[in-house]
Amino acid sequence: MQPKLRSKVRCTDREIGEVTRVIVDFLSREVSHIVVGRNGVGTVERQIPASAIQSVTDDVVELRAPSSEWDQFPLFRRDEYVTTNEVEIAHLEDHLHVQPGEVLVPLPELERDVKRRTFFTNLTHSIGVLLALPLVFPVLKYLMKPMYAPFDNRWVKIGKANKIKAEDVGVQFKFKKSVKEAFMPEAEIDKNVWVLKASSAVLEEVYKGKDMEFRDHTGGVIWTNKRDVPYVAYSGKCPHLGCGYKWRNVPKLGRQIFLCPCHLSIYDASGKVLDGPAPRPLDPVPIRVAANGDIEIIDVEYKAGTKVQIRIV
Repeated sequence: MQPKLRSKVRCTDREIGEVTRVIVDFLSREVSHIVVGRNGVGTVERQIPASAIQSVTDDVVELRAPSSEWDQFPLFRRDEYVTTNEVEIAHLEDHLHVQPGEVLVPLPELERDVKRRTFFTNLTHSIGVLLALPLVFPVLKYLMKPMYAPFDNRWVKIGKANKIKAEDVGVQFKFKKSVKEAFMPEAEIDKNVWVLKASSAVLEEVYKGKDMEFRDHTGGVIWTNKRDVPYVAYSGKCPHLGCGYKWRNVPKLGRQIFLCPCHLSIYDASGKVLDGPAPRPLDPVPIRVAANGDIEIIDVEYKAGTKVQIRIV
């Protein structure tokens, strides 16, 4: 039997608190730890490994240790975990009989702070770069010239508006685009955007009461999305690390969400970040809908991993 939320927790000599969260191993889908809030100690919570659990009944979790060893268990660090909330861990809801809102999985190691290099290593590298820069600058300037070409602000037809059947439901539109990387031959790649017909509430969240302007490399306005036009399009790349994300219906949450399964970033229909490491909301792109229902967008992309939008395409 698996530990349940709000179950009483007893040491070998007395009761010490209750289960406040359950931590699940992402790969095995087994409960690896429980988080216990101790009676009379406010918000202090400690993380108890499953190996320290003697037995589990419907309402009580028995630990192997006496209450005097409570302080030996590590404090619970919430910033090292993310909630599952129906993210794509296959069959988790069938495997675990716990409430999803308080089920946690460890934040991937790559998302945690990386140790800084030593001062002298950085100093050596910096000096080397400064010495080499005058020699390589002319070559770099020539090779990097294509990177500073004007943005491609052409309109691309992606499909018909009648593909969208309901309000506030994300619909994926796929299209092909010709690109030229530096001095490589031109190639055609597959791309996608997510479009929804937004309700007034979602439009307010997206536009915050004002129209949204898009600019070219010189700063000039190329298009303005009007706040009273119901169609909203989002770039198909997650603002965290540029991964592809999906639209998911979550009955237990009573809502639908955009989900990036790579690093567990979750967004609502307005693009707002609900959970996960994403540094900013989903990126809207220029959109217009013709009288005949044709949807066109300008394929705008922004740098991933930054709080502010920095256009790169």
